[in-house]
Amino acid sequence: MTAKTTVKEKRNLGLLSLTGLVVGSVIGSGVFNLMSNMSAHASLMAIIIGWVITGIGMLFLVFSFQNLNKKRRDLDAGIYSYAEAGFGKFLGFNSAWGYWISAWIGNVAYAALMFSALGYFFHMFGTGQNWPSVIGASVVLWFGQYLILKGIRTAGLTNLIVTAAKIIPILIFILAAFLAFKLNIFTTDIWGTVSGKFNFSDVMTQVQSTMLTTVWVFIGIEGAVVFSGRATKRSNVGKATIFGFLSILAIYVLVSILSLGIMTSPQLANLSQPAMAELLKSIVGPWGAAFINIGVVISIAGAWLAWTMFAFELPFRAASRKTFPAIFAKENKNGVPVVALTVTNVLVQLFILSFVINNGSTYNFMYALATSTILLPYAFTAFYQLKYSVKEKPTTPKRGWNIAVGVVASLYALWLVYAAGWTYLLLTVLIYTPGIFVYLWARLENHQKVFKPYEALIALALIALSAFAIYQLVTGQISI
Repeated sequence: MTAKTTVKEKRNLGLLSLTGLVVGSVIGSGVFNLMSNMSAHASLMAIIIGWVITGIGMLFLVFSFQNLNKKRRDLDAGIYSYAEAGFGKFLGFNSAWGYWISAWIGNVAYAALMFSALGYFFHMFGTGQNWPSVIGASVVLWFGQYLILKGIRTAGLTNLIVTAAKIIPILIFILAAFLAFKLNIFTTDIWGTVSGKFNFSDVMTQVQSTMLTTVWVFIGIEGAVVFSGRATKRSNVGKATIFGFLSILAIYVLVSILSLGIMTSPQLANLSQPAMAELLKSIVGPWGAAFINIGVVISIAGAWLAWTMFAFELPFRAASRKTFPAIFAKENKNGVPVVALTVTNVLVQLFILSFVINNGSTYNFMYALATSTILLPYAFTAFYQLKYSVKEKPTTPKRGWNIAVGVVASLYALWLVYAAGWTYLLLTVLIYTPGIFVYLWARLENHQKVFKPYEALIALALIALSAFAIYQLVTGQISI
């Protein structure tokens, strides 16, 4: 039985399960440290401006996913398939590669924060960066593999249950923060500038500093599209994505803004991880920290499971289209891509070992790197939305609107690349470059021409930038 046939037979995710995948994958670890990460370099007004930009940009990305899902029903691998359809095999491969890398690096960040939260109850885990944490994270990692190997339906149902359970602590935090909100704290130093007044350059620098955080907490919004090939009804994919986005945006804005009425930005920035636990503790007492830390563990368990599913789905579908090596398309009797899943988790396991050698915050570094890595797949989705809409016939309904969606989404994608900063862009190039050799493997395996002329130039540029990045690291001009 071919991979393609198996995918067609496994259409068992309904609207509720798809929505659960979106909410479950998006609301993972980020929301519990959101107020601290955003306040590290930004004031109240910069955070508000950051959310306005993010809300608009992400909404238009969601519109792009929705439109492309409707117009290109033949493209059932989401981000990967859009990039390939619009810009060729090599850039399509890089989109799948970047999404895959982002997914499993994000799982390393989840593991770090999960065991930091468990350290509140079991002191042997400390801050989540020691050998007991490595062992514990490894157990969770391979238990998740066992659960997923039992079948996509089992894992999806489990994620739906976990998603419902983890929302409760967040809603209780929002209610407590609303009741404890103090206007005099909220209005302290709203601009975060030396003069205390608006300064465009300073404020925009602050806004820029929030972008990796806001994208991190929204990664996964495309989750229903990634699994569109497994949906019982194609129309449910767009509905799940829009509903999930609006719900999540409301939660994030309330969490970050209400927190600024409890503590000032510098105080929030200095809270230990997870910041929400420390903040609720300051409002209701010690039980608040325990309650949130339990929520963190449950939340990350669900997000980790969902993102493991996303991580193997992209190389599996790419392999079924001969973009990844064929071995990634191998499935077990339950229709689970066993090789893609195992390779993914082996890589996560290797990076989990960094818990004991990293002097800084593993969570902060890994989430920032996962975010910068996924920017390319998001950008190509926006670019393809624009390209496809421009090429439609002038009489096509809503063509003008869809072109506008593509323009706004593309501008947002370019802004994100700029906001990520030079250091993370160079580190991202280092991660993308090894993919060239995996792509060569796949093309030679299928006796296909490796590169078109423009693709060869892109590959050479990646190699050159990687060499420059290594030089910068060796000479200490950039630091991990």
